Amino acid sequence: MIEIYKLSDLPAKQRDRKILKILELAEQALQNKQELPFDEFYLQGLFKIAKEKISISPALLKDLQKETVLSKERVLFLINSLRHELYSITGSLPSEWDLIFPQLKNNSQRDCAVRPFFSGTAVYVENIRAPFNLGSIFRTAEAFGAEKIFLSEDCVSPQQPRAIRSAMGTIELVPWEHCDLENLPKDLPVFALETGGTPMHSFRFPEKGIVMIGSEELGLSPQALQRATAGTVSIPMYGSKASINVGVAFGILMHAWIEAAKHTNENL
Repeated sequence: MIEIYKLSDLPAKQRDRKILKILELAEQALQNKQELPFDEFYLQGLFKIAKEKISISPALLKDLQKETVLSKERVLFLINSLRHELYSITGSLPSEWDLIFPQLKNNSQRDCAVRPFFSGTAVYVENIRAPFNLGSIFRTAEAFGAEKIFLSEDCVSPQQPRAIRSAMGTIELVPWEHCDLENLPKDLPVFALETGGTPMHSFRFPEKGIVMIGSEELGLSPQALQRATAGTVSIPMYGSKASINVGVAFGILMHAWIEAAKHTNENL
């Protein structure tokens, strides 16, 4: 790792980008309960450069000036704050999928065969184009105990790097396969999450079934809506836009469905 005095003497733009990379590595280590990749002296050197040579916000400057003995939690907070300031200063604001999260526990200890789930609860994802959204859907499906995910052929690949990033390891945990509407399991009721349906608080969720969610732009296709013989459920919204991200909508849906189903399902 570059020495502090050399780092301090670099041209401003190059210096800030290098510090940003160092902070990303440090925050990733702390998020995963590991030791920092440098010692306390180096950390204080980074903070000294920030205080003296970088135009950080008054609030962050005050935080850095008053801190002497730091807990790991406080170090993590300061590193995160400085990192985001540098994103702004360097003009390289992170996308959603570049945010730093702790890694999940070793998936080898909790694989598809042993993870808890609600038997017979599945998701059909039609034409989701954004990798971040698909990864978010996998993460939510795993968190709420969905058994399986079916993907239409036009969905973005779960193996796309940004999907993997936002899924936080859950693509390895939740069984999935590509499937067209005609080949969905015939023994499970199918319902749709879409506008214009029964308000969620009034909808009778099936104990088991397949919920269908559609693309970010067009929602579910007419063919998919015809397949939803168990009904269409909608999320009541009251703002002027009445629009939420598909991943957020799916999270609301899964919470409501599982709350209704968990009292009668003994598998979880």
